[in-house]
Amino acid sequence: MKKAGILNRHLSGALAELGHGDGVLVCDAGMPIPVGPRVVDLAFRAGVPSFAEVLDGLLEELVVEGATAAHEVRGANPEATALLDARFPTLSTVSHEELKSLSAGAKLIVRTGEARPYANVLLRCGVFF
Repeated sequence: MKKAGILNRHLSGALAELGHGDGVLVCDAGMPIPVGPRVVDLAFRAGVPSFAEVLDGLLEELVVEGATAAHEVRGANPEATALLDARFPTLSTVSHEELKSLSAGAKLIVRTGEARPYANVLLRCGVFF
């Protein structure tokens, strides 16, 4: 049994299968989930677990070389905007519709219980060497 890090066996296993360039969408409870990518649904109740908790847990275990969010987050969700700007100084933004289209190409989608709008980010995995 693991004693630290991500304990959810489905999420931990999915992370171990990721490679350089793979996409991981971390999304709120309302984001449409496309057919195709592997999904680990962590949503329990509205707001639990939060987007921030899940994103920070993932960033402790993943090498991320890029991130993309919907530009609509800037006007609708100041908390998510501040979090994304702090974690990703070179954050790319696209329309929410484009982010939904891009999510179909993700290898993994991690759904949180976040109940505030546009709390979504598509991570691009890097390599540790």
